[in-house]
Amino acid sequence: MVVEVVAGVGVLALLTVVPGPDMAVVTKRAVAWGWRDGLRTVGGIVCGLLVWGVLTVVGLAAVLAASATAYTVVKLAGAAYLVFLGAQSLLRSRRGRAVPAAVARAGAAKGSPWRTGLVSNVVNPKIAVFYTGLLPTLAPSGMPPQAGMALLVLLHGVLTLLWLGGYVLVLAKARVFFERPAVRRAMERLTGVVLIGFGVKVAASQP
Repeated sequence: MVVEVVAGVGVLALLTVVPGPDMAVVTKRAVAWGWRDGLRTVGGIVCGLLVWGVLTVVGLAAVLAASATAYTVVKLAGAAYLVFLGAQSLLRSRRGRAVPAAVARAGAAKGSPWRTGLVSNVVNPKIAVFYTGLLPTLAPSGMPPQAGMALLVLLHGVLTLLWLGGYVLVLAKARVFFERPAVRRAMERLTGVVLIGFGVKVAASQP
C-alpha cells in the first residue's frame, strides 16, 4: 500500500507543478499586494481543492463530470472569473495604480485574497474531472476507495500548499525588483494576459 501511495503522490506532484490558472492567480496577488496576500490566496486555493475532494468522495463531482450541461455552466463561470481577474490586472497597469511598498508589506489588498483563491478553484470543473477520473485509479488498494481518495486529496492539498507557498516566498525574495513601478506594471500586464488566456482555454475546453 505504501508503494501505491508514493506512486499516487508522484503523479499528483507532477500535476501540481505544471503552471496553470492557480499559479497565475497567486502571481497576480503576490506581485500586486505582497507575500502575505499571496499566501492567503494559496490558502483559498487549497480550500477549493478540499471542497472538490469532499464532493468527489461523496460522489457529487461525478455528476458534474458526467453532465454536459452542468459542466458547461461551471466551465463558463470559471472562464468568466479568470477573464475578470485578467481584465482587472490590465486596467490597473494602464491606470498606473502601483501599490505602495509599505501597503504591500502590510498585507492590505483590494478584496479577499482567500476568496479569490477559493473561487478560482471552485469554479474550475477540470478539477472535478481530474478527481473523479484519476483519483479512483490512484487510490491504494489496501484501503476502502473513499478513504483512499480522501487521503490523496489531503496529500494533493499539502503538495499544492508547499509548492505555491514556496513560489510566493521566492517572489518575496525578489520584492525589491517587483516593487519597481515599471516592473510592477509589466507583471500586471503579463499576468492579466495569462489569466485571460487561461479563461479562454477553459471556455473552449471539453470534459
